[in-house]
Amino acid sequence: MTRIAVVGGINQDIVIHVPRIPQPGETVHHGRLGRYAGGKGANQAVAAAHAGATVSMLGAVGTDAAGDDLLRGMAADGVDTTHVARVDSAATGTALIAVDAAGTNSIAVAEGANFEIDPEAVASAVAAIQPVAVIGQREVPDQATLAAFRAAPPGLRVLNVSPVDEAGTIDLSPVDIAVVNEIEAAQLAGGNDEPPALAQAVAGHTHRGCVVTLGGAGLVAHVDGQTHVQPAFPTTVVDTTGAGDAFCGVFTASLAFGHPIEAALRWGQAAGALAAATPGAQPSMPRAEDIRRLVAYAA
Repeated sequence: MTRIAVVGGINQDIVIHVPRIPQPGETVHHGRLGRYAGGKGANQAVAAAHAGATVSMLGAVGTDAAGDDLLRGMAADGVDTTHVARVDSAATGTALIAVDAAGTNSIAVAEGANFEIDPEAVASAVAAIQPVAVIGQREVPDQATLAAFRAAPPGLRVLNVSPVDEAGTIDLSPVDIAVVNEIEAAQLAGGNDEPPALAQAVAGHTHRGCVVTLGGAGLVAHVDGQTHVQPAFPTTVVDTTGAGDAFCGVFTASLAFGHPIEAALRWGQAAGALAAATPGAQPSMPRAEDIRRLVAYAA
């Protein structure tokens, strides 16, 4: 059994598709409203579950209707929500997302219950689950994420160093592989080198390596002493919300299945491309058969 634990944010996403993202003080009309299940942690959990892993979500939601809906949705997608806390001290996390005609987004997040997560409860849950891999991000307090990594048995610990706020303060010493975008990589590395150099610099702070995602330009990874450069899959971008989460969840699941790094990177990229072609976050997490089909088509 390939069991993965994901510790991270669980949000309701309120999305408005607009002709262009407003500038400060500007109002843009003719938007279309959508409500979706989201949160980087929940998105990555669903992505890994769709890829075929057995996934447990660790996080917190409020005792409100949004929390009820999000838990039902994750369960329907095959994610175990036993270890998701219900808190009455804060509302379920909410993200307000503007998406323009090119699929580019702008996001504001009210973390709410996500910041009420208990690191000790997270560590206990991970110890009970005994996962082969743990995924974390930065939509919950870093102490909770690090507690999950430290409580996990020997295996794979993947940290998506996002959102970027104060990224340089995160302790990467328990991390096997860091997944970052180019901005985050530069912040962690303390410089603005080319992506291969950034990947290698960040990799030096982890056990195994770093993946730098470059959007439509593909990715650069430095893992286990080797550098990998891969182009992106062609796709029609509709909404990039959740595309990076699809990559992280499927990339980690693929490694946990025992696939080589090149294959795991390619599967992750295919998942991200498919997610970017579909509106919403969790609704856009692709199924294994769709990822397999795209990888085979592009081979």
